[in-house]
Amino acid sequence: MKLARLGAVGSEIPVLVEGDRHFDLRPLTTDIDGGFLAGGFRDRIAAARDAGELPELPDAGALRVGAPIARPGAVICIGMNYVAHAAESGAEPPEIPIIFLKTPNTVVGPNDDVVIPRGSEKTDWEVELGIVIGKRAAYLDSPAESLDHIAGFVLANDVSERAFQMEVSGGQWSKGKISFGFNPTGPWLVTPDEVDPANVGLRSFVNGEPRQDSSTSDMVFDVVHIVHHLSQFATLEPGDLILTGTPAGVALSGRYPYLRAGDVVELEADGLGRQRQELVAWEAAR
Repeated sequence: MKLARLGAVGSEIPVLVEGDRHFDLRPLTTDIDGGFLAGGFRDRIAAARDAGELPELPDAGALRVGAPIARPGAVICIGMNYVAHAAESGAEPPEIPIIFLKTPNTVVGPNDDVVIPRGSEKTDWEVELGIVIGKRAAYLDSPAESLDHIAGFVLANDVSERAFQMEVSGGQWSKGKISFGFNPTGPWLVTPDEVDPANVGLRSFVNGEPRQDSSTSDMVFDVVHIVHHLSQFATLEPGDLILTGTPAGVALSGRYPYLRAGDVVELEADGLGRQRQELVAWEAAR
């Protein structure tokens, strides 16, 4: 099952996506948010679809694609979760998950412009698998319980400003992660029955040139480990978003230039869709 949100910022329409068809979910919910995801949404959607209660949304292809989840309560990220990316960052793979936070207003549509922050010289891209929580999780007893708390998976770009992250960070990474719009998400929320989170191919491109090409099979800590581990420290709520780390091939490696205004970043993940963002200078976006 694939869910999306279509329309102008702040007025997105929740839809069920089946091939080229988009079915309006407003007979069931005003939005794809934590309350809806926690309420047995898959069964409710399937029953309404089978009963013919979900009208097809006209001209869906002409609408902006928003993030497939409404503004989350929390965005929790895992750092250095691929061996090769840790190496290109000059670090050893971590022995326990490294955690940092992004702000909810980083979550925007998958094709929205990304604004380079004022004074930035080191804006970077990071293709990632995202986890959307569908059931409250606190102190899970084992990783085996994690999947029961996952509503689905998304493609995400953990956009980062490396100077803010490392040079003026005070030892914390979030300064380089929290600029508005630094988390393009979507196009779809895909339910777990359609995704093998242990084997999702991830790729990124800048101006049409390949950058990252890897798979979640190379993660240091897999999806179920991450959810279980986080639940020992935080209460995960429905609608929360977890980013699981990025593979090698980012500008931080020194192999590629950092992003500049006019650059185009494209990302894709097997079964989760594709994104495209144009980089815009802060001065031009005011």
